[in-house]
Amino acid sequence: MGQAEIIGLGRSGIAAARLLKQNGWQVTLGDSASEEQIQSRSNSRELQSAKLKLEAEGIQVKLGYTPNLDSEIRPQLIVVSPGVPWDIPLLVEARNKSIDTIGELELAWRYLKSVPWLGVTGTNGKTTTTALIAAIFKAAGLNAPACGNIGYAACELALARQTPDWVIAEMSSYQIESSRELKPQIGIWTTFSPDHLSRHKTLENYREIKASLLRRCPQQILNGDDANLKPLDRTQWQNAYWTHVNGLQEKREREVYIQDSWVVAFGELILPISLFKMPGIHNQQNLLMAVAAARLAGVDKKAIADAITTFSGVPHRLEYICTKNRVKYINDSKATNYDAAEVGLSSVEAPTILIAGGQAKQGDDTAWIAQIKAKAVAVLLIGDDAPLFAQRLQESDYENYEIVETLENAVNRSVYLAREKNAKVVLLSPACASFDQYLSFEDRGEHFRTLCQELRGYEV
Repeated sequence: MGQAEIIGLGRSGIAAARLLKQNGWQVTLGDSASEEQIQSRSNSRELQSAKLKLEAEGIQVKLGYTPNLDSEIRPQLIVVSPGVPWDIPLLVEARNKSIDTIGELELAWRYLKSVPWLGVTGTNGKTTTTALIAAIFKAAGLNAPACGNIGYAACELALARQTPDWVIAEMSSYQIESSRELKPQIGIWTTFSPDHLSRHKTLENYREIKASLLRRCPQQILNGDDANLKPLDRTQWQNAYWTHVNGLQEKREREVYIQDSWVVAFGELILPISLFKMPGIHNQQNLLMAVAAARLAGVDKKAIADAITTFSGVPHRLEYICTKNRVKYINDSKATNYDAAEVGLSSVEAPTILIAGGQAKQGDDTAWIAQIKAKAVAVLLIGDDAPLFAQRLQESDYENYEIVETLENAVNRSVYLAREKNAKVVLLSPACASFDQYLSFEDRGEHFRTLCQELRGYEV
């Protein structure tokens, strides 16, 4: 086979290293973080244990390491973890030298091509949609685990003893741009709005990355209600299937929609919408895309209804944590941009106390701020860019905000404010990335959960 370099000591990098080693490659797994930086991570023990096991399996693990492409022994393959920017000089140089440079998802595809894939991408909604599809396929008796940005690393599925019936992959733009050949049987585009522009530079680049995946898919499902997908030239997407929450729009045989309180797929009644318990129009849109995918995959109506009836949502997305003094605490840490946070705030009861802030992203905050003015009786600002958000709220004639710096301060302060302002909900919906104070949005959400459950007198 040859020499392979894996960049990134995380779950996907570890799985990629094992998959390549199993298939005869000489593998080096490197991470630019030093030993000291690795020890500072919240999962440092797991990483240290994995390092020892990998070395025992014959995989070199190097910390504080960057591959040398000028050496006489040059790698034939470089596999990149999702968090590594695709345009760093090392990867540009590797591609210029015709070194096969791919992402972990693309590597998994090479070993699982015989299995049908279902790829879910979009700015928001992809995690819930992916989880819904996985739940439906499981109810149908299929071995169809979710992977990518949710669940397993894709290469873990390629390593599994039992080959899956389907691979259901949540795919970020980072993963798509490093997957040049991956071709799911079914592709879903949930929503589109500005995000990750610090990495992709322009909105057009970001859009093209998403579109490139869908074009490769024989069957395509698009959210016909999304403001930025609805205007797409349908002559260029004439084989796509569209979803609508407000009834049939154009072609009955190519649409999934809600009519007279029923979900209808391709002209057939599937289930009453009352069976679906998740709040918000956006979740109804997610449901329609999941139903469309299931029907295209041949899943029967009973399995769909069984799964939908028991589906309770995904962690960190409008996740109910607890109730204290008749106030609900809800974790929406996955809302890392303005559109997601606006949807989150619109989905909960008013009056609401909002906890927001972190590492700001580019984008239009107009609808988010309008929703704050309509529903939030107070906003508690955390993280590095709290002063920036304070300024924006002030400019928008909203003055019920406080800079509290940390999530712990915000939760403690919310108890007093909820009583003072008769709030029904305390909502963590940051509209920001988490990397100023946390390793990930999951890390932030878990901290919020712990802080809320430590409050005295809460009722589950």
